Amino acid sequence: MKRPASIRKRLFYQLAAVAAVLSLAFVLVVRGVASRAAEGTQDDILAASATAIADSLTSEQGEVTLELPYSALSMLGTINEDRVFYRITVNDGTLTGYADLPANNLPTRLDTPVFSTEVYRGDEVRLTSILRRVSNTAAGSQVVVTVAQTRSGLAAISRRITITATGVGLLFFLLATTLSLLAANSALRPLNRMTGTVARRGPSDLRPVTGEAPTELTPLVDALNSFMARLRSSLSRTEDLITEAAHRVRTPLATVRTQAEVTHRKLNKPEHKQAIRDMIRAIDESSRSAGQILDHAMVTFRADSLALDPLDLATLVTETCDRLSPTAELKDIALLMEQPDGPVPFKGDGIMLQAALHNILDNAIKYSPEDSDISVRIEINSVLRLSVTDQGRGFGDMDLAGLTSRYSRGANVGDVVGSGLGLTIADEVARAHGGQLELSHSEEGQGACVSLILPYN
Repeated sequence: MKRPASIRKRLFYQLAAVAAVLSLAFVLVVRGVASRAAEGTQDDILAASATAIADSLTSEQGEVTLELPYSALSMLGTINEDRVFYRITVNDGTLTGYADLPANNLPTRLDTPVFSTEVYRGDEVRLTSILRRVSNTAAGSQVVVTVAQTRSGLAAISRRITITATGVGLLFFLLATTLSLLAANSALRPLNRMTGTVARRGPSDLRPVTGEAPTELTPLVDALNSFMARLRSSLSRTEDLITEAAHRVRTPLATVRTQAEVTHRKLNKPEHKQAIRDMIRAIDESSRSAGQILDHAMVTFRADSLALDPLDLATLVTETCDRLSPTAELKDIALLMEQPDGPVPFKGDGIMLQAALHNILDNAIKYSPEDSDISVRIEINSVLRLSVTDQGRGFGDMDLAGLTSRYSRGANVGDVVGSGLGLTIADEVARAHGGQLELSHSEEGQGACVSLILPYN
């Protein structure tokens, strides 16, 4: 599966690409401008040299003469071993200089230099020519002064400029890339801040996301708030449905069981009584399963919005034991409570804790033999331990860790009605409160010990 692209990477790559294009454009522009500037400088020096030579032209006895000034050629310099050539032509005849020096681009206006680039003796040279009229006759003579210089020095200057421009462009690219990364991080900081705000919320915190957000994120924030509002409404309807279902399922089953017991008393034939007993057993199993399934759903939903109400755990244990005492008395089972004198303060969800204790005690009563004892003990050390110890069948050779899984039951209780959700509910309640459920064999011999271990606050 292809991994989704990162917005940060895409933004960084796009900004880096823009920086690369600008750096390349910078190098090309600087190189072009500098090359034209260097070439213009060479042309100016060539024109000055040709003008200096033209200024030295004189007329003696009707002939054009020239005393070549040293400064006219020395100003071209000898950098990079550039060679300098010159040619002076009078009325299309060579007066002095290099007779084979090309003069294809001849000037047509006086004292106006023209320039051209030619190949001379295997080297590329830059030429300039200037036209002068010397009054050595009545009509005068037209003299063309041509000066040329090889371009190795210009090429060297161009190379240096190119290297310098490339270095500056590379530094600009690196700087722009770093700034692009900072810009990408800065642009995504509001999104990261909003993500952190939502991530730090608890599973039950469905409040609207508030706070300032960039205009581009406003539709996303609005959509998220709308989704959370719909989810909050859906959870509320689900909780109402669970409450309604618990009422509508348990009440008819209790009515059917009562009618079955009445019918059982009126029957005389053993086979009919056995059929009614089987029906009562099935009703009990269905009622218990439905009740525990609803309890499990209730615990699951309340765990997402855990209430931290101040409670007296001793009172909660006493009330739960009182509620189950009639069931225990039917089997002559005594519920023995051992708890500290005075209240045991605890912050938690009273409904969930009562559901957990109810299931643990109900299991202990159900699996204990008649005329036995069940001990309910509260101990406070670094943690708060609520233990229920019975004298029943125990856990046998079962893997204790697997007994908290949904619908998991021991191998030695197949003849007893059960759904396999009691310990699951207790375990989820303990974990929702930051504690754990501990299963062990009774230290007094036969039986089991189930302990809710909760952080003491």
